[in-house]
Amino acid sequence: MIATLSGKLLLRYQDRVIVDVGGVGYEVYLSAEGLSRLGECDTDIFLFIYTHVREDAIILYGFREEEEKEMFLILKTVSGIGPKLALSILSGMRVSELCRAIGSKDIKLLTSLQGVGKRTAERLCVDLQEKVGHLASETLAEHGDDLEINRNAGSIMMDVISALVNLGYPDPVARQALVAVKKRVGREPFADMSLEEMLKEGLRTLA
Repeated sequence: MIATLSGKLLLRYQDRVIVDVGGVGYEVYLSAEGLSRLGECDTDIFLFIYTHVREDAIILYGFREEEEKEMFLILKTVSGIGPKLALSILSGMRVSELCRAIGSKDIKLLTSLQGVGKRTAERLCVDLQEKVGHLASETLAEHGDDLEINRNAGSIMMDVISALVNLGYPDPVARQALVAVKKRVGREPFADMSLEEMLKEGLRTLA
């Protein structure tokens, strides 16, 4: 299964992009929110990927941030919500806002999303209320981590970013990889990592 893609944005359409990874073009579907945050064609991008396998096709869904992918996977656990509807829901609302709407059982707000009727909104609240609480705070923390790595990064993090850049990864991609590592292992274990450990985990994320 493809879990991440790192390459150049080759083409972009209304609902999907083509990512050039070593000369191979991958078609990836994104939410409207995700598409709006991409740069221009020929820029370097890094995406978290969900690989959806059907009898007649293999479809890739892309996400700029890991919590958006996690929310996508959580949405798919609800009866009647498949990948297309899950992506449509994420197109209409940020993850943190969606978590708050589900947590507060805001049926009116949820039914404003394309493809979500009253019954689906009610199922979202019943099935997911206890599953999405952590994502709201993590979404905010994720942006804080971005700022921390960009503005207040320690010498080890800067050395790792430099090493990744020297290996051919663009600076933004290297920084985003460390954000993903920090989220995966936790703040304190991340702070205790040696340069070798952090570089290894960064490369693992980018693999």
